[in-house]
Formats: sequence, C-alpha cells, structure tokens
Amino acid sequence: MDRVTVLDGGFATQLSVHVGKHIDGDPLWSARFNATNPNAVFKTHLDFLEAGAECIMTNTYQASIEGYMEYLDLSEAGSLQLIKATVKLAQMARTKYMADNDVRRVPLVVASIGPYGAHLHDGSEYTGEYADYVSMETIQKWHRARIDACLEAGVDVLGIETIPCQMEAEAMLDMMTEEYPHVRFWISFQCKDSTHIAHDENFADTASYLWNKAKLQGNGNLVAIGVNCVHPQFVTPLFRSVNEKRPTQERIPLIVYPNSGEVYSVDSGWQGKEDCVPLEHYVEQWVELGARFIGGCCRTYARDIERIKQTVNTLQL
Repeated sequence: MDRVTVLDGGFATQLSVHVGKHIDGDPLWSARFNATNPNAVFKTHLDFLEAGAECIMTNTYQASIEGYMEYLDLSEAGSLQLIKATVKLAQMARTKYMADNDVRRVPLVVASIGPYGAHLHDGSEYTGEYADYVSMETIQKWHRARIDACLEAGVDVLGIETIPCQMEAEAMLDMMTEEYPHVRFWISFQCKDSTHIAHDENFADTASYLWNKAKLQGNGNLVAIGVNCVHPQFVTPLFRSVNEKRPTQERIPLIVYPNSGEVYSVDSGWQGKEDCVPLEHYVEQWVELGARFIGGCCRTYARDIERIKQTVNTLQL
C-alpha cells in the first residue's frame, strides 16, 4: 500500500484538556487562546506529536484579521502578527518533540486555512450559502492575507479545510495555481451526507472536477482532496463514489479527518458519544479506497490519534 500520513486531531478538543474551559460557541473559538494562553496551544501541538501525528495544523482555523480586530481589539498589523506567532507555536512544539525523540521523518507544520464562512460566525461554514452572493474575488482577497502571514512565518503545507461549497474550493485552487505555484496544499470539504458537500454539490463530481482542473493547470502541488469535520459514517460512501471505479493508477489521493460521530447543538452541546464507533475501526477501508492522510477533527483527542497511528502502522507492516 501507498504510505499513509497520520494527521493530528481536534485542536479545540485537545486544547480543552489544558485550559479547562468550554471553547465551543466563542466567536474566535480556539483562536482566542493564541493570545490569551499560547503555552496551552504549544502543549496541545506537543500532545498530538507525542501521539504519533506526522502533521500538526496551526491553530488558525478561526483566526482572521476581522475577528481579531473585533473580538481582541487588535489592529490589522497586530492581527497578522498574532497569526504569525501562532505558526511559531507549532514550530516550537515540533522542535521540542524532535529534540526529545529519535525522529525518522520531520513532522510537517500545516497552516489551517478555514473557510470564508468561519469568520461570519453565523453557521454558514456548514451550509456554504455565501456562495450564492459572495464573489470568487472577495473570497480570494479574504483568504490571501492569512495565507501570506502563514507562509511568511514558515509552514510546509496549506490545509484548506472545511470548505462547504465548490465555488470557494475552485477560487482557492485558482489562487494557489496563479499566486502560490510552489506551495503544497490540500482541499477538504464539509459534507452534509454521504453524497453531497454542504452546499449540495455532488462530492464525487466536485472532487473529480477540481483534480482534473489542477492537472490541466499544471498544478502538481494539490496533494489530496477529501473531507473533514464530517460524521465518520459518511466517509466510506463518499470515498467509494470518487475512487471505486477508477483504475489504481488514476485514483485521486484522499484525505480524511472526521469528527468522532457525536452531534453538536447550541442548546445541549455534544451528544451521542456512547454510540460512536472508534475512528481506527474505519481506517482500513478508507486506506483501501485511497486515503493517504488520516486524522481527526472535533471531539477527537490525542489518544484517538494514537490509536489511528497504531492501526496505520499495523496495515503498513
């Protein structure tokens, strides 16, 4: 089998171990702690590295100039500086981990590039409804400042994640091809069921369209397409729809980091933990369908990543 890279887990979930606070519902989510408790952010990265993660994602999903200006009263320059400092926390954790362990492969620092809808704090990152009235140019302009800050601070890959609509994914692909031709990246979608991304486009059609467009553009830096922040039960049918009928050599490399399977509501929080199937039970079928990057999202802890890592290691023996 092709090599599988293990990602980290739900950053805010593991961060809660260190800060002992309810993070969900904050308009800045875990990104507030980049300013208020950077040591906890550092420790969270270290938790995932020690659990076996080979990629750690910066705590920048919910970080934006607008959000930091509004909720932390920072200037535009101060907001960008905080984003850069956040990247440095991941780098420091990697340096610490490598100094303390015999490491064969240097872990990657991946910039978390969340969707345009995340900064709106209206739930539209889970519907993609802004695709109906926001232009591609507006989306690109909003993303550009954060991407530039992360690249200046020194990341290895961009994780363009939780994208709810084809329009935003295509805008990002075009921007990466034209403006960042030497930067590796992945695109992962938020999906509402086992067939469709959040804005109702067909996932398989969207993935194939983007992969083919990247090849036509000559962009070899798109390392994978996939899903994150989805129910794990959706993943296998989504991946089947993309790769099951493709010849092995033509399969799209896939990425997956789902939720635990718990369901969140504003009124009652996370529910259904007792019904969740541990993520490592899905790993073999995802790998068989072309998954090359596997980790976790909301409600997955470092201990979950450790079990995923053990499963991947067993499969690769």
